[in-house]
Amino acid sequence: MINNIWFVIKEKKAEFIRVLIWEMIHGVFVSAPLGIVMVIIWELFKEFPNYQVIWSVVAMMTVMLLVQFYFASKSMVKSNEFSFELSNWLRLKIGNHLQRMSMGYFKKRDPGDIASVVLQDVSNFENIFAHAIPNIASAIFGTFTLSIFLFWFDWRLAICLIVAIPLVYPLIWISNYLVNKFGQKHVKARNKTGSSFLEYVQGIRHLKAFGQTGARFKSLDQALLELKKQSIKVEAIPGPIVLTASVVFEIFFLLSIALGLYYFQGGSLDLQVWIAFLILGYALYQPLKVLTVEYVILRYMNVSLSRIRELLESPIQNDESKPLPTSFPIEFKNVHFGYDERSVLNDISFTASQNTMTALVGASGSGKTTICSLLARFWDVDKGQITIGGIDIRSISMDHFYQLFSEVFQDVYLFDDSIYNNVKVGKPNATDKEVEKVLNKAQCMEFISKLPEGWHTKVGESGSKLSGGQKQRISIARAMLKDAPIVLLDEATASLDPENEIYIQRAIQELIKTKTVVVIAHKLATIQEADQILALKEGKIAERGTHEELLNQRGYYAKLWNTQQNASGWKFNGQNEKSKV
Repeated sequence: MINNIWFVIKEKKAEFIRVLIWEMIHGVFVSAPLGIVMVIIWELFKEFPNYQVIWSVVAMMTVMLLVQFYFASKSMVKSNEFSFELSNWLRLKIGNHLQRMSMGYFKKRDPGDIASVVLQDVSNFENIFAHAIPNIASAIFGTFTLSIFLFWFDWRLAICLIVAIPLVYPLIWISNYLVNKFGQKHVKARNKTGSSFLEYVQGIRHLKAFGQTGARFKSLDQALLELKKQSIKVEAIPGPIVLTASVVFEIFFLLSIALGLYYFQGGSLDLQVWIAFLILGYALYQPLKVLTVEYVILRYMNVSLSRIRELLESPIQNDESKPLPTSFPIEFKNVHFGYDERSVLNDISFTASQNTMTALVGASGSGKTTICSLLARFWDVDKGQITIGGIDIRSISMDHFYQLFSEVFQDVYLFDDSIYNNVKVGKPNATDKEVEKVLNKAQCMEFISKLPEGWHTKVGESGSKLSGGQKQRISIARAMLKDAPIVLLDEATASLDPENEIYIQRAIQELIKTKTVVVIAHKLATIQEADQILALKEGKIAERGTHEELLNQRGYYAKLWNTQQNASGWKFNGQNEKSKV
């Protein structure tokens, strides 16, 4: 557990040590007045009490109380500030790490589980430093301070009280084991519930259509029931063991009273010392009871720490500074790739010259999207090499690598912000004139001028307030503003109406001027002017050439072309045959 905490906070160790020092001082000032009050008791038992000494002690305790308030406020503020800043820093660190990870990692892991690490596990981590560690630090140093006073008064009774601490350890160990065991199951159930709920919300339209809402959506019901069961287990099973530790402390306090009475009757213990132990002995165990509970909570939070550490230790793609390409031809050299054990691409080799268009065509599952994903380094090749300007893309730092690409896909994502800010994602320091220029080129101003707030109109979650064609044009404007030398297109016009298709085609022509373009083509009519067409079949390049060359070969591409041409003339008959009786 300590290793996990240190792994996460090692970059913030100076701030953590400062917070810990404040908590240590606070713990000492909480316990010290209890020890000093014994001076008053001692003085009162004298035949002629010195009231000047007593009033001096009262004044000292008053000052210490004020000092305690000061350190309490400081330690609380410092620990909370540190925990909030640490959780913010940690989320950003995880986000930056996720950006540099291969897409294969996300394919193998539930997205809801990753979201749970960033949100819930980091929140648990925040609680460690906002509550658990400060309480533990205060308990440890408070107990240590009181122990010094107790040993000073009578070492025999002090040992009787302190010997309970190691005897409680086995109970704490058992509870920690149970918390760790059931905590992992609880986290899995929590993540499953989050994923099921997300699936339920995202698919609510289809669930309504098929009458599967409410109790009929069994997977969410089962996930919630499992979470309930695991939540009860993680609380109810270790809880009695932790309470047993408190009972052990109570028993040893009673033993110290009995032992004190024995020594007092035997004349080897002064009455005032015995009274001191009656007061301080019980106070000694109060922070220890807090410590046992907080330590068990800390063990549960260790499950979250382990998950955070596992994510941060996951391998990332290269992030070293290497020479950048000065030209932008793309070359695939004997590339092989597969998802898990399923082979998708086999020995793919081709060159896309600078400032040319290469189109990828083929049936679904032939490898078109995978080629673009490998080029964009969403995944890395299993065998072979991909180069840009003669430089292996795996040797280019990720920050520099993504400056080389603009992407326009069918599935456009817009942030819940204004059109203006969504476009400026492509170039955050762009001027208003630059934004307006690309919006004009992308055929956007025609519909923006009709919006109530112009380009400052909010587009809604994922652009929900705009049509599909409008979202596509904004995404093209964003890519234009970025002005990257390589453009990846998953043909944006595949599912648009004819009017929007005309606008998008004009915008795309503006975007790809003087760029190296790789396009996934669904409508073959849109890539007739491509410099190179690669016809993919079962993960291999079946044919390559220009549109005219491939048609003349009368092979696979020609078959795809003829199929689409015939399909374009298809129409619904509309006549129903009458059933014969």
